[in-house]
Amino acid sequence: MNTFEIRPATEADLDFILRVNEENVEVLSPMDRNKLIEFMKISTLLWMAFVNGERAAFLIALDEKATTYDSENYRWFKQKYEHFLYIDRVVLDKSFRRIGLGKTLYENVFSFAKGNNIPVVTAEIDTIPYNESSLNFHKAMGFKEVGTQFVRNGSIKVSLQSAEVRTLLTDNL
Repeated sequence: MNTFEIRPATEADLDFILRVNEENVEVLSPMDRNKLIEFMKISTLLWMAFVNGERAAFLIALDEKATTYDSENYRWFKQKYEHFLYIDRVVLDKSFRRIGLGKTLYENVFSFAKGNNIPVVTAEIDTIPYNESSLNFHKAMGFKEVGTQFVRNGSIKVSLQSAEVRTLLTDNL
């Protein structure tokens, strides 16, 4: 049986975060050390997940107060919602997929949102190129499409999705 631990990321986690981000960059935006350090300053959540003591995943989420963040998708949600938590990225190391870690991370995000009176959690998922596993995962976690847009000079189409925190937590009780 696997043991999961989730805690805030530290300087010691930066190399892991940069490595797994780069390994999955086809479904993420690129991130260098400077951008990651900026995320450490502006993000609401920058979490590391461990499985049996090994680094396994990271999650970055921002609320509506991240005024210096310039993501097209974040800005879209900021125009639509007064108070929200935007999951910028969740990245699992390949060897730790399909063991329930993603679900555990999201459950912790919803618990954080509920504890901080944040009514909605948002995320975007690529539809061009098609990211079927992420779309299915988000649907299973209660997300629904609330919009679409093309980003990165029209090369990528995303499904903009949200999940109401109260509904999710009630459904999962």
